[in-house]
Amino acid sequence: MSTPTDFEPATVICPCCGGPSLYAPSNRYRPFCSERCKQIDLGAWAAEEFRVPTSPPLEPANPEDDWKH
Repeated sequence: MSTPTDFEPATVICPCCGGPSLYAPSNRYRPFCSERCKQIDLGAWAAEEFRVPTSPPLEPANPEDDWKH
């Protein structure tokens, strides 16, 4: 008989290397497969390699609009 705390750990894809990664409390680097992949990802964030794509404004901003009272 299984209890509510029993579960089958999932294997997910490591976001860094694409390899298998155990997504369970026993994997202290989850969702990454290893400390190396976790550190590579952290380095990419620190280097601002992950950015939200944006579009340039359609028209240049009018600086006088900022000074209206």
